[in-house]
Amino acid sequence: MGEKNIGAVLVIEDSLLKGVLSERDYARKIVLKDKSSKETLVSEIMEGSVITVKPTDNLEYCMELMTTKRVRHLPVIENNTVVGIISIGDVVISIIEVQKDTIKHLDSYISGTKA
Repeated sequence: MGEKNIGAVLVIEDSLLKGVLSERDYARKIVLKDKSSKETLVSEIMEGSVITVKPTDNLEYCMELMTTKRVRHLPVIENNTVVGIISIGDVVISIIEVQKDTIKHLDSYISGTKA
C-alpha cells in the first residue's frame, strides 16, 4: 500500500469480495501489537464486514455511510462483482467540484453574466 500510495486494498477470493485491508488495520493490528507482517495472515487483520455501495448511489449517500460507519473506503458492487472503490478523498474532491460549479453559477446569476 505504501509503495502504491493507497490507503486500502480489497480482498477478493473466487471473484467475491471477502474484506478490506486498510493502512489503519495494519497499524492497529500489526504495528501497535508488535506482530510480524510475515507471520500474520491477511484474513486475521482485514475487515470482513464490508459496507458497499452501487454505481447508482449518490455522493451524499456515500458521505453519510462513511461518516456514520466510520469507514474511509467503500467498494462499489454491481451484479455481485466489484467494479471499483471510492475513498473519502474521492468524495471530498467531488463535493468541492460541485460546490465550485454552484458558486460559479450563482455568481453569474447575480452579476447577470453567463457562466
